[in-house]
Amino acid sequence: MIKGSCCCGAVKFELTSAPSMMGTCHCSRCRKLGASTLVFADQKSFNLLQGQEFIQKYEPAPPFSYVRTFCKKCGTALGEIGSESESFPIPVNCLDDDPEIRNQFHVFVSSKPVWYEICDAAQQFQENPA
Repeated sequence: MIKGSCCCGAVKFELTSAPSMMGTCHCSRCRKLGASTLVFADQKSFNLLQGQEFIQKYEPAPPFSYVRTFCKKCGTALGEIGSESESFPIPVNCLDDDPEIRNQFHVFVSSKPVWYEICDAAQQFQENPA
């Protein structure tokens, strides 16, 4: 069982199995949302324990399509919890326990700011891999 929450604790959830993967996105949108390193959770393993009323959706204008969520009480980025996809991203910083996996890739490395140095051996992609 892997527990997770927002900064203020209003939103709490658990994963009944380890995420399928972890990766870091360096695009400006993920950076600005404060959610660059993500784990991908299986919908069947995700259980929202409390705080549905504090989950706010951010729906971007086209051409962007990813609906992001955050805690409207403290502002913590929550990724795409509430998504109906079979697997969806959750910022690893929301996890209170070890996700049992480590960073496997970096995407949009071409958008990475010059001040950020990638310090692991994870595979790098200049854009989003096909």
